[in-house]
Amino acid sequence: MSCATQLLRHSRKLRSAQNLLEAESVCSARYFSKDASNIIRRDDMPSLRPSRLLGKKESLFRFTPARTFKASVNSASDIAHFRQPTGLGFNSPRAASVRYFSSSDLPPHQPLGMPSLSPTMTEGNIARWLKKEGDTLSPGEVLCEVETDKATVEMECMEEGYLAKIIHGDGSKEIKVGEIIAIMVEDEADIPKFKDYQVSSSPSAPAETKAPAPSEPAPPKKEESEPVKAPEPKPVKSEDASQKGDRIFASPLARKLAEDNKVPLSSLKGTGPDGRIVKADVEDYLASATKGAPVKDVAPSADLNYADLPVSQIRKITAARLLQSKQTIPHYYLTVDTCVDNLMKLRGELNALQETSGGKRISVNDLVIKAAALALRKVPQCNSSWMNDFIRQYHNVNINVAVQTDNGLFVPVVKDADKKGLSAIAEEVKVLAQKAKDNSLKPQDYEGGTFTVSNLGGPFGIKQFCAIVNPPQCAILAVGSAEKRVIPGKGPDQFDFGSFMSVTLSCDHRVIDGAIGAEWLKAFKGYIENPQSMLL
Repeated sequence: MSCATQLLRHSRKLRSAQNLLEAESVCSARYFSKDASNIIRRDDMPSLRPSRLLGKKESLFRFTPARTFKASVNSASDIAHFRQPTGLGFNSPRAASVRYFSSSDLPPHQPLGMPSLSPTMTEGNIARWLKKEGDTLSPGEVLCEVETDKATVEMECMEEGYLAKIIHGDGSKEIKVGEIIAIMVEDEADIPKFKDYQVSSSPSAPAETKAPAPSEPAPPKKEESEPVKAPEPKPVKSEDASQKGDRIFASPLARKLAEDNKVPLSSLKGTGPDGRIVKADVEDYLASATKGAPVKDVAPSADLNYADLPVSQIRKITAARLLQSKQTIPHYYLTVDTCVDNLMKLRGELNALQETSGGKRISVNDLVIKAAALALRKVPQCNSSWMNDFIRQYHNVNINVAVQTDNGLFVPVVKDADKKGLSAIAEEVKVLAQKAKDNSLKPQDYEGGTFTVSNLGGPFGIKQFCAIVNPPQCAILAVGSAEKRVIPGKGPDQFDFGSFMSVTLSCDHRVIDGAIGAEWLKAFKGYIENPQSMLL
């Protein structure tokens, strides 16, 4: 019998208050007795109606509004009972914060998790902390710099308090989104109590954890310390797909198949739920081995000199996305030569005006971006994305510009490039390129692109190449260098010279048919060979 039921039955003043626990306006209540850790769970009561509350002497419940939700929790599983009725869950933007009370001696505190700072981010690295333990935190102040899959982004503090404990210090790698990176408290006197704070590794625990208690054995950790027996069937709990420490989680069938074929589970990457190794993973490994793939890592020769270079988070994510693009997008390529004599002549005239007015010089790449944007406006089918069940055609023309840096490949975006002048595009591209080289791009600097331009001709002299489509976009333009060529004249002994630039359009055949891609290249070539039309 719950505490609330006992109180209602043994109190004359509350005996008639059967509908006291009905309203949905209050999400939870905390019961105070000699043992302050007891709680009234939501399963044991509906919500409490504030209009029926008793006076101060008769009050048995203390209420907390949903926006500053506080709870007294004995275990991690108790958190599940505090589900708010109007969508004010822990992940809701309306739930400003959650303060945790553990059964240990830890005071109220708030964990700070690794934020998701880009749409494709699943993990990040801590570049450096700008605050240290014990510092005062205010809303809007920068806590640390996080290296995402796109750039290094500043993580700002959302509330006032004190930084009590840094869980992951400078240079920490591969921190999952949501994983606790620091602890914040409201009272400065509580900071020393988190000196030895540790995050529990229990897979069943939520983001907030408590300090380990030596007197209480932890069953999940005990399971982790037990050796894994491959062939023995396990109960349903062993089907868990997570992997902690040295323990590898796999289905019984996968373990049996791996044991029969002498395949080490540690060499397999699971594709099941949460990374669990399934039968198909073992079969794929055996199939690759039969085709000649090496089963074991071959040690390098003793006389072979080499160096293992660390892979940055940006390069890792870029590699994964490009691999996915090549494997899942049906690429085809269209190449055309464009005469750039008129373009170079116009560029010289415009730069003379820019020097007079003190503006930035206009590059050939700026003219290419403008021509590509206008061609997309003329052939909007190429300004689209494949969405499986439909094709999404964008009304904004946002051009991503590939920039190579020491930290990897960045693609900052020039938004609404079809509506901007050449001077504005030149200014914006130079600013974005410098940000990319300084590794200081913000999410708004690289998100929202609908088409990509990659130019290896001007900087590196590459004549012609084929680029990989940048998903979810459906096309990318690869720009080569301009070279002098002989142009045959009308007569047998007549000839002329001209500068030609090769461009290759890589297309997603699910969205762009060959004729549509050719139509776009025709429009692009028209703007390049008659650049005055871009100024109209």
